[in-house]
Amino acid sequence: MTTGLGHVEYASLNRVSDQTRERAAWLTLLPIAATFTYYTLPVSFQQNLWLTFSPQLLAYAALTLWALANPEWKSFLRLNRVGVGTSLKWGALVGLALGAVNLSFILLIIPALGGDIQFLQETPHAKAPAWAMFPVGIAVIGILVELNFRGFQMGRLLTLLGQSPAGKLGAILIAALAFSFDPFMVRVFHHLHWIAVWDGLVWGFLLLQTRSLYATMAAHTVEAWILYAWLKLWFA
Repeated sequence: MTTGLGHVEYASLNRVSDQTRERAAWLTLLPIAATFTYYTLPVSFQQNLWLTFSPQLLAYAALTLWALANPEWKSFLRLNRVGVGTSLKWGALVGLALGAVNLSFILLIIPALGGDIQFLQETPHAKAPAWAMFPVGIAVIGILVELNFRGFQMGRLLTLLGQSPAGKLGAILIAALAFSFDPFMVRVFHHLHWIAVWDGLVWGFLLLQTRSLYATMAAHTVEAWILYAWLKLWFA
């Protein structure tokens, strides 16, 4: 009898062979280049809201074009539904662990080092109606962010860099840095955007281990639920 995880592993072998036929993987370089080019612009330009959102807008446009060029885009994004229950379980567990670690870091370590966390009360997420953010709004954000940074960007980097240990590490690291240094992320979360580096690294390794984007979507969403709910109570 083959376990659910075995099905996932078998499907992943098919996807690896399918990646030789993947087209337009280079499109993932556009939003990555836009992210790091943003920081070379004059400060006055960086304040422009359209430029702040430009890497993400470009990413979803590139993702759309790439999907149109690849009929098997769901497999390439690791969105096959085989073994989804196991992937969601592991994702939720990782999300719980990261939520606990990051919450401790934000509420205990950062203030002890003299860092400011009061600005978190002024973020768009904090000011939005709680009913719109929790739980559905946060879940939608988590799904879209992982579709972009892990599914599209990291996945295509794996195609471009190869499946060697160095290629995998490079894909994980570049996607994590692109996520952490996304202009909107930095603009909203200031110095706390560095937390997204280790989040991105953990989610990247989770994607490699489970071979399922559903796992990273669950991890991101559960962690964000914990942080949002606890910070709401903390600042109440």
